[in-house]
Amino acid sequence: MSFSDVTLYLLNGFGLTCLLFVLTLLLSLPLGLLICFGSMSKFKPLKIIVDVFVWIIRGVPLMLQIFVIYYVPGFMGFQIFSQVDLYFTLNFGVNDIGRFLAVLIAFAINYACYFSVIYRGGIQSISQGQYEAGQVLGMSKSTIFRKIVLLQVIKRIVPPMSNEIITLVKDTSLARVVMVVELICAAEKLMAKAIIWPLFYAGAFYLIFVGVLTIAFNFLEKKLSYFKV
Repeated sequence: MSFSDVTLYLLNGFGLTCLLFVLTLLLSLPLGLLICFGSMSKFKPLKIIVDVFVWIIRGVPLMLQIFVIYYVPGFMGFQIFSQVDLYFTLNFGVNDIGRFLAVLIAFAINYACYFSVIYRGGIQSISQGQYEAGQVLGMSKSTIFRKIVLLQVIKRIVPPMSNEIITLVKDTSLARVVMVVELICAAEKLMAKAIIWPLFYAGAFYLIFVGVLTIAFNFLEKKLSYFKV
């Protein structure tokens, strides 16, 4: 295969990697906030359930979570993802949507739990005095959170969030364990044709992606630097 053929093939896999990355963020960022509020709840049963759930998800490898979500429903007689695969293949000519959906669910839940811990740390780092100052000024709790707390929380969570998001870029390669043809899986298929260099070439895609994200996060941190915390 020529260099251009390999590039086009890897770009197809990279497109799926980017799609998984974007959809995971869109789902896990708000879900992580909900989990955070659950873990901070004053209703003890809810707090315990959420904390145990987060502990399990953070303690079990993401690869195992992908296997559980994709295979366990089938063992229980619910052929959910295979039915999704069949539906999209027959009606739209698109393959492996069920596999991709299973991976997306696993990624969204996993990263939501990690994000929830970061959210909670950011919220709890704000001193109680700032809430009290807002109340003295006659602000409601929602206004205090929105106008006083939120921007400071964002400033404090940007560094750890950027680390997790950059890790997500590389973790997308785990989608290949259920044969989702993302970037690394595409490179491995090319290796089956006795050419090894596409695997290293795939690394360049990750480096560029991470480089762009790093620049974006550095820019965001500078924009928020007027907060002295």
